[in-house]
Amino acid sequence: MAEQLTFLAAAAWRTYTHPASATPSLRVGSEGWRRASDRTAFASVLAVIRRPHLPHNGTLLQSYVIVEEAAHRVGRALHAIGNQNLAEQILADVSAELDAVEQAERGDLSGRARQAIALTRADASPLQVAAADVLLADNPFGDSRLFTEVEPTAAAVAAAHWLHVAATVTARQTGLDPTQVLVEADNIEALPHESPTVVLEHITAGQTARLAVLQLIAEAMVVAEGGIPDLDVLLAAVESAYARAEAFGEQAEELREALMPRRLTPLDPTRPATDLLEDLIAGIHGCWLLYRDYADIESDIVALSGVDDPDGDSTGDELVEERITTAFLDQIRVEAASRHSELL
Repeated sequence: MAEQLTFLAAAAWRTYTHPASATPSLRVGSEGWRRASDRTAFASVLAVIRRPHLPHNGTLLQSYVIVEEAAHRVGRALHAIGNQNLAEQILADVSAELDAVEQAERGDLSGRARQAIALTRADASPLQVAAADVLLADNPFGDSRLFTEVEPTAAAVAAAHWLHVAATVTARQTGLDPTQVLVEADNIEALPHESPTVVLEHITAGQTARLAVLQLIAEAMVVAEGGIPDLDVLLAAVESAYARAEAFGEQAEELREALMPRRLTPLDPTRPATDLLEDLIAGIHGCWLLYRDYADIESDIVALSGVDDPDGDSTGDELVEERITTAFLDQIRVEAASRHSELL
């Protein structure tokens, strides 16, 4: 019974993490059509559990709709146990689990739906994106609430928007291109700059933060299931490695090995949304590091001359850094507000 309930719960929550809306087509036989069929099956789950397909003359009718088949398996287990009290408790529990999935789809992660925070979804609830945006406006460097109160894909969408405005402000201060900011900041402090830089490249090329994040996460989800997100891109990278290595003659073989692509995704495929969120928040910190290094320290010291520290426990350098940080945060908040339409 426990095994079959686990299978049903996994199938139900997969409709949340892999919604039909994240596929390019709903035509009959397509992946989108199969996902939609699984989600539609929610309406019949309880009835199926009450009257499951049972073996007849040595054969058993099975459904191609995974959620529906999972419900049949639960029903068959209950039929074998033959306890009406248990059956009513199981039906109530299954109903609560399906309600939690539907609640999470609406962006409400209270109660039983809170388990969605531990999952990676191939889509992002606008309500959850808005909640994450409010948290980042309060603290652009991020805090634990982004990881404990918001669905991670949606939080990553909002964080990508704030990273882009932080990179834009920093690029303006340093004269660099926004896509170069994190690579340069990595020279100051080690940063997980690969995935945030990919996101910045997509947004700079004209994508919304939402599309940039969902594309990267979708690719990692394909890798998690043993697939190759884009075979053409992989083959092109291999061909490029060969071509670049050949230019070095005798060292070609050694260099070719070093230039070969090592990973199919820059994200941890077991937790791609949370991994990306962590990297994006680190990226905002990286923007601040570079902004601080390029700030005109001397002019700030002059500006602070004669300014008293009310507590008497801050050095001039600390006051300068505080002023630089305040200027950085003020600028990215203004930039974020002016570009709010780019969030979705």
